[in-house]
Amino acid sequence: MKLPFKVDLSNKIVVITGGGGVLMSEFGRALAACGAKVALLDINEEAARAVAGSIGERAMAVKADCLNKESLVSAKGAVEERFGKVNFLINGAGGNSPKATCDNEFMTPEFPEDIKTFFDLEEAGLKYVFDLNILSAFLTTQVFAAGMVKTGGTIINVSSMNAYRPLTKIPAYSAAKAGISNFTQWLAVYFAPAGIRVNAIAPGFFVTNQNRNLLFSKDGTPTARTEKILAHTPLGRFGEVSDLIGTLLWLADDESSGFVTGAVIPVDGGFSAYSGV
Repeated sequence: MKLPFKVDLSNKIVVITGGGGVLMSEFGRALAACGAKVALLDINEEAARAVAGSIGERAMAVKADCLNKESLVSAKGAVEERFGKVNFLINGAGGNSPKATCDNEFMTPEFPEDIKTFFDLEEAGLKYVFDLNILSAFLTTQVFAAGMVKTGGTIINVSSMNAYRPLTKIPAYSAAKAGISNFTQWLAVYFAPAGIRVNAIAPGFFVTNQNRNLLFSKDGTPTARTEKILAHTPLGRFGEVSDLIGTLLWLADDESSGFVTGAVIPVDGGFSAYSGV
């Protein structure tokens, strides 16, 4: 892959959760290209293995359930056995669920009975989305940051535009990502005396496997939601994964961002800055 610039990460042993996904797989490739050893954790082991295979010797795939602490402890053991002590964690696992998604953007006094409104959202869906985003980051950080307390380290969380302004239809995901940004700041303060920097990247709108059906119809045409997104993104396009790599490498490099902690960096084409008028 082509990097915007290169930093020396040869001393980094990185764990990336959700490592088999679209964004995190590219994070893994970029960090490995800068010399880091990368462990890709994913409940979908096949996806993680495919990514690790494309990277080569500097990567390994580990099956792990980020909602199960025992699974994470086991994964940590596997990583340390092959690469050594982890000093860099990326909490990339997360996502939304149809069970926590409304059909309508606004509630009106009268609406069709077949529309799934806020009142029809399932409690299980809400809990799933919070667990997938918040609890996974909480447990993974507990397991892997414990080994960084005496030596220092780096943690990068993945937030979202939803943390700045909640998007319509997805209340649970919006609240969960706002929680990730807050958790990032909390961890940054808590871990500062231990020399662990904690920051987050907040991507704007990128096309992934999870949101493709919301953004494009089956015939490939943009949905009305896509039109709204692009109309409110001053740069007028969806992000490419490569757009995130520069911010990733900057936050990963202790020399470049050694005094940066508790920051949530938007990489969004101007979406968070635009009021719509």
